[in-house]
Amino acid sequence: MSNIAISLCGEGRGHATRICTLVERLGPGHDIRIYTSGDALAFLQGRLADRPGIRLESIPGIMFEYVGGRLDLVRSITAGLDYQARQIGPLVDRMLRDFDGFRPDLAITDFEPALPRAAGRAGVPLVSVDHQHFLLAYDLDSLPWTLQWNAWFMSHAVWLYVMEAADTVVSAFFRPPLRRGWEHVVQVGPLLRREVVDAVPRDDGFVLSYLRRHTPFAAIDALAACGLPVKVYGLGTREPVGSVSFHEVNDSAFVADLASCRCVVAAAGNQLIGEALHLGKPLLVLPERAHAEQLMNAHFLDSMGCGGFTLLEEVDRGRVREFVDGLGRFASALAAVAGRMDGTPDVLRVIERRLEARG
Repeated sequence: MSNIAISLCGEGRGHATRICTLVERLGPGHDIRIYTSGDALAFLQGRLADRPGIRLESIPGIMFEYVGGRLDLVRSITAGLDYQARQIGPLVDRMLRDFDGFRPDLAITDFEPALPRAAGRAGVPLVSVDHQHFLLAYDLDSLPWTLQWNAWFMSHAVWLYVMEAADTVVSAFFRPPLRRGWEHVVQVGPLLRREVVDAVPRDDGFVLSYLRRHTPFAAIDALAACGLPVKVYGLGTREPVGSVSFHEVNDSAFVADLASCRCVVAAAGNQLIGEALHLGKPLLVLPERAHAEQLMNAHFLDSMGCGGFTLLEEVDRGRVREFVDGLGRFASALAAVAGRMDGTPDVLRVIERRLEARG
């Protein structure tokens, strides 16, 4: 029996999907306490709240700031600095009080800054499992120089989140060489839900889209003119727009549609890209102009030959139609990665070794 404390960033669904997958596949024999906020808390409550041995704790979290439907990087950084100054200290103290009764054998974090500090003060070994550490550990020389500069700038925030871990695992659909000094990092693919791993791909002739809530209407208009039916998740239910239908986020329905779609047009998140590639689906991703991490994901996808990208603010009918009409050019590259993306077994081995070392 092991006690495991887990924390994760509450923004979006990528972190939540990764941790949910890990918890569901850890197996019985563990008492788990999970600290998170926002979207991630809602997602995990729907998936894990009734499972024995798991306790969910709501904590304050950092959220991206949007103005006029666009990511405001300056406001987001300011909010993050304010969070660090005002809320990290009390939250670490709260976790340390929890540790007095819970006595964790291991801490796991997915890009959340309080638990690493609490674990360090309590002498609990920490495993970092996230996507963001690629900014520190990966050789990014293949990216445009502007994105390399962004990566250097953003990497300071990653270091502040997790300053030291017993094990550092980077989960990404791409795998360039590691930088000198980061050879200890464990590189794994995206952590895939069991439903995705077990899904049988087929082509039912429609486009699947997952979009963030600030998506401009021009993107919907472009999808409506692509020549195929389109199922959109992430924007809630609303009246159809031509051939575009809108669906509430539902995990089982989304995975079924991901397995049976012809292609994917979506935000450029690491998790969804990895799931789509595992099922052999070509992607057109729509990174936001101000979202450097999504832009980096988009460039790596393009370099793999498994899809393309266009800025969310610039997407139009012609670009979407060009992608849908030219799906055949991605077939060879997709065949090389389909069915080979799941990094979950590799992460589980890291955790098991760390628990065994703890005794």
